[in-house]
Amino acid sequence: MSAPTGLQLLATRRGLARICGDGTAELLDLPYRDVAELLRAGAGLTPAADAPARDRLPLASVTAELVAPLGSTRAVWGVGLNYHCKARAAGRAVPTEPVLYLKSASAGSGPDATVALPSSISAQPDYEGEIALVIGARMHRTPADQAWSHVAAITAANDLTARDVMTASANPTLAKSFPGFGALGTSVLDIAAVADRDAIEVRTTVNGEVRQQATIADLIFPVPQLLAWITRYVVLEPGDVVLTGTPAGTGQDRGCFLRPGDLVEVSVGGVLPLRTRFCAETPDGDPAETSDETLDAVAPSPPSHRKSAD
Repeated sequence: MSAPTGLQLLATRRGLARICGDGTAELLDLPYRDVAELLRAGAGLTPAADAPARDRLPLASVTAELVAPLGSTRAVWGVGLNYHCKARAAGRAVPTEPVLYLKSASAGSGPDATVALPSSISAQPDYEGEIALVIGARMHRTPADQAWSHVAAITAANDLTARDVMTASANPTLAKSFPGFGALGTSVLDIAAVADRDAIEVRTTVNGEVRQQATIADLIFPVPQLLAWITRYVVLEPGDVVLTGTPAGTGQDRGCFLRPGDLVEVSVGGVLPLRTRFCAETPDGDPAETSDETLDAVAPSPPSHRKSAD
């Protein structure tokens, strides 16, 4: 795989790394353990662009020791039913305002994680490939025409969901917060490197078969409108993540759900693919180990409501 152009960052067990265009990566002389921590320092991605390299290695050797690039993210916001194609596939009316939820911080996972399917609780675990926005500057009551200037980067997300738990509880946070259900990564791409923000593509494969493919142009609530709406009510801080919704082609749409042994790959724009493998849970219900550190704090659940998320 050729390395994408523009500033693109990885988080490794030895610190942050910068992808180079020649198939190598530079380990950076920076004190931050991941991109979220870097952004909370307040200078955006600039320190990672300017930092000297401690070492330069083949990209393949660096990817063998990756951790979640946003493992210390403090808040992950999701939006339900935000693609026109998804609304058509589900036979649902287009919503008049975004349906939002918080995903528990303890659900976080990163590149090449192996996630246990919670079969003792759910028979309908589902994948949701999504474009994730990484916030770079504090947002509160931010006008739509200024929203993109507060976004530092994009990455890939797999917003995993237990569909039957969603139906039974009417609570997206419960259905989407099992251990490992918040996959983010593999890399984080500077938004300045995205040539056309209206053409960012998300593509999901399951065991090599394409299941989802759409562009950000199909969003019901485009990014500027979505971020302006969220920040009417809450403050988004640097390092926070906003998921933009999932297109048609989920297991829910196809009537088939994840099983042990499945491999899901989500590709977004120029970001390195995010791969998640699935296994059976252990007899005592313990989750499998993942390749990342879980987030620092558990985000609070929003009030329960009867609107359905994706």
